[in-house]
Amino acid sequence: MNHHLYTQFLDAKTKGQKKFVVLIDPDEIKLGKISKVLDTSIYAGVDYFFVGGSLIVNNMLDHVIQTIRELCDVPVVIFPGNPYQISNHADAILYLSLISGRNPDLLIGNQVISAPMLKNNNIEVISTGYMLIDGGSTTSVQYMSNTLPIPAHKDDIALCTAMAGEMLGLKQIFMDAGSGALHPVSASMIHTVSSNTDIPLIVGGGIDTPEKAAVSAAAGADMIVVGNAIEKEPSLIRELAIAIHETASVRKTNIFQ
Repeated sequence: MNHHLYTQFLDAKTKGQKKFVVLIDPDEIKLGKISKVLDTSIYAGVDYFFVGGSLIVNNMLDHVIQTIRELCDVPVVIFPGNPYQISNHADAILYLSLISGRNPDLLIGNQVISAPMLKNNNIEVISTGYMLIDGGSTTSVQYMSNTLPIPAHKDDIALCTAMAGEMLGLKQIFMDAGSGALHPVSASMIHTVSSNTDIPLIVGGGIDTPEKAAVSAAAGADMIVVGNAIEKEPSLIRELAIAIHETASVRKTNIFQ
């Protein structure tokens, strides 16, 4: 099985490099806007594209991934909202287990359904502990998953959940406040989780300014995911990329002293 992208993730974490991910929801992106998003992303030096959504009712997953493929060589990773969101045109898929909730279908049930399909596919499978964090509003993924997010101020619950995911052998943690969140995952929570785990940490949801992106990166996020804000204003991509890539690799223990 290919482990190319995950090796990149680990190498970047070791070197303290911060990566910028543009999330594209095939249900939300307009056909006329995708070219602008891609052109701006390529110019800004976006590191990865995540493609996926909670519903995807318009059969656009393959089309969006193939369009990205035709226009650039930026790696494409599927961020699936259900076990059938699989495409052999992608480089990898985040094999999500919703470890912040207690819905058995999203802990292991959906994975059982998708495993045979992925076994016969050539894309890289990256097991990921997915954690919903309260972002101040009910998000699509919260509603669709029928789970409660971790309270925004409960850093200890987030830490114990992430540590359990790491000990279970998951390769990375994704803390997500959800699309359209009123506020992002707090710097305190990011710092707490990042400082006490050794696997890559992805953070997304509610990041709609370069300042918020820089704070998340400085707190310890290895990859910053932005989707909703970019769908509304693609011109933000370059500013976000600069803020994330220029965040110095500082000693995490000094950030909150």
